This record gives sequence, structure tokens and C-alpha cells, in this order.
Amino acid sequence: MIEDLGGEHLGINLDPANLLMYGKANPVDALDVFGQYVMGVHAKDGEYPTNGRELGVEKPLGEGRVGFPELIAKLKALGYTGALTIEREISGPKQVEDIKRAIEVLSGLI
Repeated sequence: MIEDLGGEHLGINLDPANLLMYGKANPVDALDVFGQYVMGVHAKDGEYPTNGRELGVEKPLGEGRVGFPELIAKLKALGYTGALTIEREISGPKQVEDIKRAIEVLSGLI
């Protein structure tokens, strides 16, 4: 659709964990297909689903299968300079702990 419309203001908000958790793609490899169109990134991690009835499990950043070192390196190679929005879909003290850890992990990569 982006290619058909040719709009310079159309893009993708990449949620790499959702690609995994829905069993759709490896997010690092997916950048080979649509990386040039990424305009935003959710920094979230997860696992592939283990059956056809449930989503894969969300994990703290760095503990899932996204592969953030490779993902960030490929985004940089593509010239991505946008935000990395940390997303952790739980609540309570563990959410705060996981977000702080995500900041540490990402800081070492960017």
C-alpha cells in the first residue's frame, strides 16, 4: 500500500514483539522487507506462540526473541533516527523494574 500510494508521509510503526507474538515474522529479517518505511519503533520483547490458539508471551526487553542488538544495528544501517518507545504491557512494580532495565539495555545499543 505504501508503495502504491507513494506518500512520503506514510510509514510503519514497528512493534517487533508483536511480529513474534502473533507468529508472523522475525523482526530483524522483516526489516529487509519494509525497513525503509519504519517511522516509529516499540521497544518490546516476546516469544513466538507455542500453539494456534494463543499469542506468544510478552517478555521483559532482552529476555525474548526479538534480538535487540541486531534489530538496533539494522535500524541504524537503514538510517533510522526516530524514537524507541518502551512498551511493557503489565502493571505494578514489575512494570517499572522492567522499564528501567529496558532503558539500560537500549542505552548500551544506541
